[in-house]
Amino acid sequence: MSPRALLLVNRHARQGQKYLFEAIHYLKTLGFDVIEESTAEAKHFCDLVRRYQHEIDLVIVGGGDGTLNAVVDALVDTQLPLGILPLGTANDLARTLGIPNSLSEACEIIANGQLKRIDLGWVNGKHFFNVASMGLSVKITERLTKEVKRRWGIFAYAATALQVIWESRPFSAEIRIKDTSIRVKTVQIAVGNGRYYGGGMAVVHDATIDDQRLDLYSLEIEHWWQMILLLPAMRQGRHIHSRKVRALQGKEIEVYTHKPRPINTDGEITTYTPAIFRVIPMAISVLVPPQ
Repeated sequence: MSPRALLLVNRHARQGQKYLFEAIHYLKTLGFDVIEESTAEAKHFCDLVRRYQHEIDLVIVGGGDGTLNAVVDALVDTQLPLGILPLGTANDLARTLGIPNSLSEACEIIANGQLKRIDLGWVNGKHFFNVASMGLSVKITERLTKEVKRRWGIFAYAATALQVIWESRPFSAEIRIKDTSIRVKTVQIAVGNGRYYGGGMAVVHDATIDDQRLDLYSLEIEHWWQMILLLPAMRQGRHIHSRKVRALQGKEIEVYTHKPRPINTDGEITTYTPAIFRVIPMAISVLVPPQ
């Protein structure tokens, strides 16, 4: 009997509409019985997963990290396995898991890969795969329109980031971890669960998505040009060795600010400070390349 897959494709993803029918063809060729539900509003994906949960064997999501984030809560609830078709701009979760951007190869992994239990991050009731952050990343998210991402792809992140860095101003925050309170003046606080975020930057050089910990860094710079100097190290997650970067690890972290600040989870603004971050170990199953 063919495995039944619910295929959810974000038509607004950079390559979503273009590759929808190609994905269906590959999956059917590989023996899947496909139920396709594409939409321009990824926020409806959770409802679709719950509606079909007793009729399917797995959920396949075509889109980027924001699309995957839109479905994560339903995956936790239903415990259906996840297959990933990286059709977005950054595809940081796919990069973390070693899933290639090639559509045919990604479909092959869904058909013949292995199931891997991965951790999730959690902040104020919202799950996330890659990173939750406040400060610079939120301003970048606010300026990265769908049109800009579709037209310029990964280069849109770099251009927008440079503009935001130029305008950045530090804010004050209190970080509480393991009965310790730390007051900081920072331009960004990021709390990572996976390895990559923001188009291929590493949270920490040795982070994995099943290490059952959260990795926090705080960028405590005074001048915009100091951020430019850090950017090369951020690609490998080596920025944590800089004197301008505070790095912490833990299973639960709290962040407080003088006034509520928006928090970006996997590229979407979903909550505000004060914030409690937790790691949820081995929360869901994902199909990954055979080890």
